[in-house]
Amino acid sequence: MAKPGYRLALVATLLAVMVVLLGAYTRLTHAGLGCPDWPGCYGFLAVPMSEQAQSLAALRFPDAPVEVQKGWNEMVHRYFAGALGLVILGLAVQAVRRQSLPGQPLKLPLLLLVVVIAQAAFGMWTVTLQLWPQVVTAHLLGGFATLSLLFLLSLRLSGRLPAPAPMPARLKVLAAVSMLAVILQVALGGWVSSNYAAVACTDFPTCHGRWWPEMDFANAFNLTHHDIGPNYLGGMLYGEARTAIHVAHRIGAMIVTLVLLALGWQLWRNGLSRLAGLLIAALALQIGLGISNVLLNLPLAVAVAHNGGGALLLLVTVLINHRLYLTRHGTAAAREPAIPRRPDSNTMGGLDLPHA
Repeated sequence: MAKPGYRLALVATLLAVMVVLLGAYTRLTHAGLGCPDWPGCYGFLAVPMSEQAQSLAALRFPDAPVEVQKGWNEMVHRYFAGALGLVILGLAVQAVRRQSLPGQPLKLPLLLLVVVIAQAAFGMWTVTLQLWPQVVTAHLLGGFATLSLLFLLSLRLSGRLPAPAPMPARLKVLAAVSMLAVILQVALGGWVSSNYAAVACTDFPTCHGRWWPEMDFANAFNLTHHDIGPNYLGGMLYGEARTAIHVAHRIGAMIVTLVLLALGWQLWRNGLSRLAGLLIAALALQIGLGISNVLLNLPLAVAVAHNGGGALLLLVTVLINHRLYLTRHGTAAAREPAIPRRPDSNTMGGLDLPHA
């Protein structure tokens, strides 16, 4: 039976999916600076539409002319993110009020509240630091973290996942390593996006017609190289550095593929064929979307779907780890032999008597 708060957690999870997809859409339409200020837009609560409002906006931000479509892309994302923050606040308040109930998570909703507050700060810095790649990547990771934690909270409150049979410890380790590999690949994908390196290679499986093109890894991954202050819309790195980022993402994808295939095989061998099938399906979808991005020159719909595919793959690994975590806590007591109690002065015939 579902526990109190399950429906609200599920709504928050679905809302987080929308926020992640809208964030990807905002980045891919180059609308990250569609509003040059935060949390409003040119000093207004919405995108200035009237001639008078746009004239006032031009006076306030002479170096950032109003682009209505980009402004709305940015503001719709902010509205959804703000709504998500309020729902997470509600989850945290409910968790505190219900902490005395059995099985009611408390630390997880409070952690989510901290994460979403940090996300608001990163959202502000994304604008005020003009798409500084380090901040943009951290903001993307924060969005994925928020989604994953909400999904985990929904799983814990659902009460619908029975613990499977005891699993070998090596499978649990492999599942944890797989989730970590997916997280690192998501971070690398964020670095590709924030440095506009998605189209650095336009052929596949080679890059610029070569298996190992000219690349500059030193500048590509020098986190202290980027200066705070310039406008990073469109990126600042030159060709060889962007190529290095793109190729590194491809190498990461191959490593993740091998790790997840190994996990899928082990899940199938241990009787978790449905989880194995779900994992392989999500992996195949993500690989297909990634290759399509290159061959089709980053079409908007495919690129947004690729971000969603990364989120789906991460959620599947969260689900797998949660199921295996249940085996550690749900079956340990059943495997431990009961310890017989000796009768003492406060017991008689196996019945406990109250202490004086």
